[in-house]
Amino acid sequence: MTPIPLDEMIVCPHCDAAYRLARPGAGERAVCQRCGTALITPRRKAGVQIIAVSLAVVILIIAATVFPFLSINAAGASNSVSILDAALAFSDGPLIVLSLTTAALIIFVPLARVLLAIYVLVPIVMDRPPARGAAQAFRLSEALRPWSMAEIFAIGCAVALIKVSDLADVSFGPAFWMFAVLVVLVVVQDNFLCRWSVWKSLDKTQTS
Repeated sequence: MTPIPLDEMIVCPHCDAAYRLARPGAGERAVCQRCGTALITPRRKAGVQIIAVSLAVVILIIAATVFPFLSINAAGASNSVSILDAALAFSDGPLIVLSLTTAALIIFVPLARVLLAIYVLVPIVMDRPPARGAAQAFRLSEALRPWSMAEIFAIGCAVALIKVSDLADVSFGPAFWMFAVLVVLVVVQDNFLCRWSVWKSLDKTQTS
């Protein structure tokens, strides 16, 4: 049997099933038959849409760390706190490592991912050679994806607020709604991004 060239194969990143490459049309998807993972999801003008979403995420992350996240009123005393204040609540003593890790997972890692995506996608969308180190930047962005836990933070806040609401009056600040929109946009960005198309574009420009 004639071996299939490597550039005509695609491997599922989840279950390692190998397939002969068949490029779907716009609006169609190539899905792994074993585990159902989407392998190729091309969309028209997806790069421009992802860049726009990424810019919106950057703005929301910066704004959400500055504005008050929530305010608590209890026994005549009130206090407002931002996301950064909450992440660095234990910045004194041995718990500083925990504080820095929390800040990284909910703020800096998501911010780094979208900045890396913009760095990689802008030259591709503009039909220019990829930026220096684009392949490494995209690989790093994908490696950081499991550590971007903005949505986990949102779920944890929702559970905590339900418990606190019985003891005090809780009001949401502007950063709360920014963060809610931010979580939705991060999910939209991940679903819109066709990783195979990005790698193919990087390989094509590097070999041409």
